[in-house]
Amino acid sequence: MYGLLMVVIKEFLQLRQDKKMIPIMIAGPLAQLLALGYAANMDVNDIPMVLVDQDRTPESRRLVERFTGSGYFHLVGSEDTVLAVEPWLVGGRAQVAIVVASGYGRAVAGGAVPRVQGIADGTDANSAVIGLGYAARIVAEAGAELVRARLASAGRAGPLARVELVPRVWYNPDLLSRWFYVPAVLAMVLMLVTMMLPSMAVVREKEIGTLEQISVTPLQPWQLILGKLVPFVVIGILDLLLIVGLARLVFGVPLRGSLLLLVFLTLLYVLNTLGLGLLVSTMVSTQQQAMMFSAFVVMVPMIYLSGLIFPIENMPRVFQLGSYVIPVRYYGNVIRGIFLRGSGMGVLWPEALALFGEGLLVLTLASLRFRKSLD
Repeated sequence: MYGLLMVVIKEFLQLRQDKKMIPIMIAGPLAQLLALGYAANMDVNDIPMVLVDQDRTPESRRLVERFTGSGYFHLVGSEDTVLAVEPWLVGGRAQVAIVVASGYGRAVAGGAVPRVQGIADGTDANSAVIGLGYAARIVAEAGAELVRARLASAGRAGPLARVELVPRVWYNPDLLSRWFYVPAVLAMVLMLVTMMLPSMAVVREKEIGTLEQISVTPLQPWQLILGKLVPFVVIGILDLLLIVGLARLVFGVPLRGSLLLLVFLTLLYVLNTLGLGLLVSTMVSTQQQAMMFSAFVVMVPMIYLSGLIFPIENMPRVFQLGSYVIPVRYYGNVIRGIFLRGSGMGVLWPEALALFGEGLLVLTLASLRFRKSLD
């Protein structure tokens, strides 16, 4: 442990000597958060929908068929009560819930105003707005068809029926897009600090020859690897706390879940990014190559395919399948779940298991390649 401690101290001292690295690791993430906190969103379709049909009449079934046949929604499940909807939205299995109350069929037949409730997951504000907009249009078309049917009916005069959608948004009732994007910045900042910078730090030691000098000391390879990575773990957690504080104070993003759980799952995510950074360092020979490889070969594809910016549901099937091996996909669910939904480990355990498994695999592979390069 003494040798490990010496390597950790050496890394901190070396980082302190690099005057350009400190602003990148501390001030850079804060500036990036402020710059990207106002980013725009993208359109969505193929919205997962859960149904609560308490009427169970031919009229309610026809309305549901309008939703499923519109191309905007696909039915992922059904429940008997509104209270059973929340687990679908909290777990991310559905983005919209449509509730058809009992008496819908009688209201349609009697010319009254039947109401349909639309509940949207406001975690993604733009998707919630679009989903409720699609639902309102479908309900309006159903009401227009009822009007046409009554006008066309011969010899019958009565009130004209119309259908009204009553929207509700959970987790982000004001539909603030910043609440969706600001937590996503955390994933990108941690990727920068704990993947790109470690890879450049290791390659820098290759370039100046200090890595070969360290390799002939009595230090074990695991001590060298762990000693070089621990400082970036510390800096990553520091950035995490800074961004959480800034997100709450500046952008008003709530933290409804446990901060300790967020720190724990962030450590699992950092396990992945550190492994990727170490792996990149074994594949390149210069800092410029490490930066370019990390940015354009690893970071950019991971961000695009993770769901942080573009909805995964809109991607081609092959990209949807490929996103399952991207750790940012799971960490994105973690940060939005903890920040906005207040999700606990009972909901996020699949993401935790995926992050731990992938992180252990990539870090083991990177360590083996790193030890081979030392030999």
